[in-house]
This record gives sequence, C-alpha cells and structure tokens, in this order.
Amino acid sequence: MNRLVVAAPASGSGKTTVATGLMAALRRTGDRVAPFKVGPDYIDPGYHGLATGRPGRNLDPVMVGEHRVASLFAHGARGCDLAVVEGVMGLFDGRVDTEGIGSTAHVAKLLSAPVLFVVDARGQSRSLAALLHGFRGYDPTVRLGGVVLNQVGSARHEHVLRGACAEVGLEVLGVLPRDEKFRLPSRHLGLVTAAEHGQPALDAVDAIAAAVAEHVDLAAVRRLAAQVPARALPTWDPAAEVDPVPGAPVVAVAGGAAFTFGYAEHTELLRAAGADVVVLDPLRDRDLPDGTAGLVLPGGFPEQHAAELSANDGLRAAVAAFARSGGPVHAECGGLLYLARELDGVPMCGVVDAVGSMTPRLTLGYRDAVAPVDSVLASAGTRITGHEFHRTTLSVSSGTSGGARPAWQWRGHDQRPVAEGFVLDGVHASYLHTHPASAPEAVARFVRACATESVRYEATR
Repeated sequence: MNRLVVAAPASGSGKTTVATGLMAALRRTGDRVAPFKVGPDYIDPGYHGLATGRPGRNLDPVMVGEHRVASLFAHGARGCDLAVVEGVMGLFDGRVDTEGIGSTAHVAKLLSAPVLFVVDARGQSRSLAALLHGFRGYDPTVRLGGVVLNQVGSARHEHVLRGACAEVGLEVLGVLPRDEKFRLPSRHLGLVTAAEHGQPALDAVDAIAAAVAEHVDLAAVRRLAAQVPARALPTWDPAAEVDPVPGAPVVAVAGGAAFTFGYAEHTELLRAAGADVVVLDPLRDRDLPDGTAGLVLPGGFPEQHAAELSANDGLRAAVAAFARSGGPVHAECGGLLYLARELDGVPMCGVVDAVGSMTPRLTLGYRDAVAPVDSVLASAGTRITGHEFHRTTLSVSSGTSGGARPAWQWRGHDQRPVAEGFVLDGVHASYLHTHPASAPEAVARFVRACATESVRYEATR
C-alpha cells in the first residue's frame, strides 16, 4: 500500500488544507484514496470523507496501542491505491510527558511511511533551512521526503524559500499562495464539522482540491508515497474480534449534525457482534426506531443545537423511557450532555440528574481509566485509555445523583483521584471518548445486553 504522512512543525501550518486537498485532487485524477488522521480528532476525518468518498479513520497509538496501528491502517486502506495520513499538531508532539508516544512521527515510523512536510512560510525566508535541518536531524528514523510551502506571498518569496529547501536537500513538491478561500470554518473545538457545514463544506473541499491540483506536483507526491517497504501489513478484522449474538438486536446510533464524533470501527464492531445498526438523527427523528434494543449516543456538538434538540420532545421522552426501562445506553461526551436534565438552560432527556453548560475552559487530554463498577460496557476493574475534549461542564446537586455510580476513575495530573460519568441501570454515560478497537469486548458486552433487551421487547409486544 503506497502511503505518506502529512506533517508540520506546529498546529496551524496547513496540514488539514494540504491533506484534504491531496485526498480530493488524487481522487479526481482516478486514484482510490484511503484517508487517515493521527490522534483522537473526529472533525478532520469528516472533511477527509468528503474528499475521498470513504470513511475517515483515526490512527492513535495511545488509544488503541501501537501494536494495532498497522493492522487498522491496512483495514481502512483495503481496496485503495494509496493512503494519505494527516498528522496531529507538530511532527514530534505526542502524549504529554512521554517521548512522543502518539505523535505523527510515531505513527509514520509504525507505518514505515515517508513524510510530506507542510510549512507555513509567512515571516520566513532563508531561516526555513534551519527549521528543516532541525526537524530532519532530530530523529533521522523519520524520513522527510518533501516539502509543501504554504502561505507564500509572492514569486520572490517562493524563490528564496526554494533556495532554503535546496540548501538542506529537500525537494519542494508544492507551493500554495495566500488565499482566504482555502480556509475551513472554525469554532471553540476546532473546525466546524463537515456534517454541520453542509454544502459550504463541499465547496471548501472543492476549492482546496483545485488549489492543490494547480500548485502541488501530484506525480511527485505519488512517487513519494511509493517509497515504502514491500512488506505485507497485518489486517484488522472486526469479525475476528467479537462473536455474534443471535437475533440481530436493533441498536440505534445517533448521528446527524449534532452527533458526529464516532469511529467507523465502532459500527463495524457492533455489526460484527450481531447488531442491526440503525442511524438515528435526534434533530429530525421523532421516535426511536421500532424494536430498539440498545442506544449509542456518541459525541458531537449538541451545545450548538440545544434548542432544536430540546424542541424534539417526542424523542427526548422516548430516550428517557427507554433508559428508565433498563435499556442499554452508551453515551460519550455530547451524548452525555443530551442525557442531562438541562443543557444551557433548555431541557434535555433528564436521564442523568445533572445540568450541562458551556465554559471558557478547555478540558483536554488522555486518561488512563478504570471501571469502578459493572456496567453494560465493562466489568469492574476493566482498564482503558480514553480521551477528553470539551468546553462544557456538568453540575450535579449534592445528593441528587439518583443512585448513579461513576463510570470511570483515574488520577489527575496532580495525582488526585477523579470519579467521572454515570452508571445507572443500563446507562453508561461519560465525558470520556473511547476507541472501540482497543476494547472490542466492551462492544460485544453491550450487544449481548441489547440481545437480552430485544428478547424482553418481543415478549412485551
């Protein structure tokens, strides 16, 4: 599988623009392109999906373990001609207090992939040579194979920058001029999701693809992507990870504009475990799908759609009734907010006796968590590494938890114990994002609980 990693010295250099533009431009010239993103980010893969017509997938050694990265890559790249992997932050930026674990460089080495280095050239000329020399020499096992110069101001600026790259022996594969129309819309957690942005998102991808096709040497990019070892990679197979249950229990998975933070491997594992997966849009659907035996509420931006979600009182009542009946519910981050009593002053489902609200503070980071109690996802003592990423908070009045117990526990940066989330009957709700490929047994456990619920549902019809 031909492949390359798009990296940069720092966030904001143009990785998403170049990676998304490359994916779309290569596809339009006939290549079948597999899109990937390093790290836990959910937003960029949405644009990757628009660019390639395939699900955007994540490669995160911290969440899934480095031993799974190559096999998940091979699974997502099956049937494609080449893969483009967008990096995260700066090239060597990984989990805090580790030696680059989970960084773009780490993933590039796990995949034996060359790196296309994107540099924001504003305010630079010959100093670019020193920057490139430093990044290439910091870890020689990471192979910088070429440079794309972004935000170039003039022909003279380009000439000087090309000279700087020649000084250190790195080929320039593209030069993108300064142009505001290449920018994607952003807000408090990064880009506006592709699902929410609608037609303007498609238009933005079209503009980026046209710019990359005009200003980047696609033939040189293909040659770089072909410079990988001729060795077979192991391939992840969801069917080999879980045993299917009989009965095909219906599992409703929330989607639409408000709930876009999900991993493609999650639905693949649900189906492999025997579930009949049905997508539910809480902004539009007035009731749960007929025969719903389980409900998955992934993350997203319910805070941006709180009024519309609240106005859909029929679905809110159905979700609350399903949860009260003991139905299995798995909610993460945005899904947790939807289950709360209120979100920014408007009613939500009221399954969790808590009030959600926006704050100016960003909560961000990996968490090594343990399950303190049995739930539909895990038995007590189960360990997992997840990721928090939100600007909201939940307030719980003293003594009003309704009998709920914490979903996860971990140690904070100050080593103080943290108890987070809610386990109540069949509900497991938490701010913590998890990657199902790291714990397929959790998906299997959830579907088994759904199968039991499905039998109960049929018995009461």
